[in-house]
Amino acid sequence: MRKDVYYGEYLQLDKILNAQLPESDKEGIEAHDEMLFIIIHQAYELWFKQIIYELKSIHGIFHSKTINDNDPDLYKAVHRMKRISTILDVAVHQISIMETMTPLDFLDFRNLLRPASGFQSIQFKIVEALLGLRLENRHGREYYLSQLKEEDKDTIRQVEEGSSLIEEVNAWLERMPFFDEKNLWQSYSGTHGEFWADYKHAYGSSLTQGEQANLERFDHVFFDADFAKTRRFSNKAARSALFIMLYRDYPLLQLPFQLLNLLLDIDELMATWRYRHMNMVHRMIGMRVGTGGSSGKEYLKSALDKHYIFAELAELTSFLIERRNLPVLPKNLEERLAFVHR
Repeated sequence: MRKDVYYGEYLQLDKILNAQLPESDKEGIEAHDEMLFIIIHQAYELWFKQIIYELKSIHGIFHSKTINDNDPDLYKAVHRMKRISTILDVAVHQISIMETMTPLDFLDFRNLLRPASGFQSIQFKIVEALLGLRLENRHGREYYLSQLKEEDKDTIRQVEEGSSLIEEVNAWLERMPFFDEKNLWQSYSGTHGEFWADYKHAYGSSLTQGEQANLERFDHVFFDADFAKTRRFSNKAARSALFIMLYRDYPLLQLPFQLLNLLLDIDELMATWRYRHMNMVHRMIGMRVGTGGSSGKEYLKSALDKHYIFAELAELTSFLIERRNLPVLPKNLEERLAFVHR
């Protein structure tokens, strides 16, 4: 007979609620806010664990060679990305709780924490690595490595040896079949011969005098193979992503559009978290050095500017035009983009 489940035992509350061991208590120092400091960071680590759990499942879906738009996989990926986005939103707002602690309250126990630092959160670095932030793209690479134990360095290296979500999404976008199936374009009646030529002409006509350089950038992003070698998204993947953004109102492209939009949400929320964290650090310690030895606010500011992962997707909005000026798709393709083929 199966044993009854009891709330506290199921959640292992004896472990969780006895896992707060303030350094100030060990030293016999009065530092009331250290308990808040510990609980806030433990809560962050639990949320990071959930994000890693969701990211690994999403990665597994995209690692498949094919994703059928009519089966649950893409729905699952979008749903789980929405969950990650919501968790990150909570993480941003959690900083407001931390800011109920004043700088003087923090000083009561700050020096007892050295050389520990939130910079040593291995789970947050795993989140970044799973999304696609690689060591060579990090700000302060040498400092990043010097603060971690050898086993944590090995963990990050192992994560980076595998493919990241951005690489899997790139491969998924490259597999989008609509431009490979010539029969879908047989009835296309564009002015300049083929879709992308028509689109480039329409895009060029939409640019103001100060935006003319965007036309050259258009060629680089979508058709220059050498330029693509310096990018996270290939020419073909970038074209597919732009096509999804442009024709997102078709039923079959709604979920892919939501997925791309959620990647941008995740990037923005992580940047917002870094920004709030940077301002909180400045408010708490001013221009002093962090407990882990970093330059404090200045380090966080530089990391904020550099650690965007999906910036290339955000750049694609530079190449959008009004719906009313979009090239009209051929009937065969319009039918393919419907859920039910007529």
